[in-house]
Amino acid sequence: MLGAGCAILVAHPATAAARLDFDELYAKVTVLGLTFSDKVKSLDGQIVTMRGFMAPPLKAEANFFVLTEIPMSICPFCSSDSDWPDNIVVIYLDRAQTFAQANAPIDATGRLEVGSWTDPATGFVSLLRLVGASFSKV
Repeated sequence: MLGAGCAILVAHPATAAARLDFDELYAKVTVLGLTFSDKVKSLDGQIVTMRGFMAPPLKAEANFFVLTEIPMSICPFCSSDSDWPDNIVVIYLDRAQTFAQANAPIDATGRLEVGSWTDPATGFVSLLRLVGASFSKV
């Protein structure tokens, strides 16, 4: 029995981020374009974690980078979403930071946004993004 003025604190575990792999992004990849997978559609707006490699940034300090399935030596940004590669995701961080390029795997976690979007600051087009993201070396 609890005494007067006592409170019961119940710990609620933090919601774990869903794991999303590059091979789960699209249901179809054809010359006519990319079709999002059912898993990607169901995770739209949810917190997800993806493992990959940081593509070489356009400048040393930025608030975004490209997560790629395999290490890349050039920046993979495209001029339109019809040219969008099926193995990259744009990662938007909460603040600009300096990147040290290394070909080591990283985990990126953020809220998944699905669909074509043009960044008004850079003009870059993306189909998939993690926003409010953070990353760490694996």
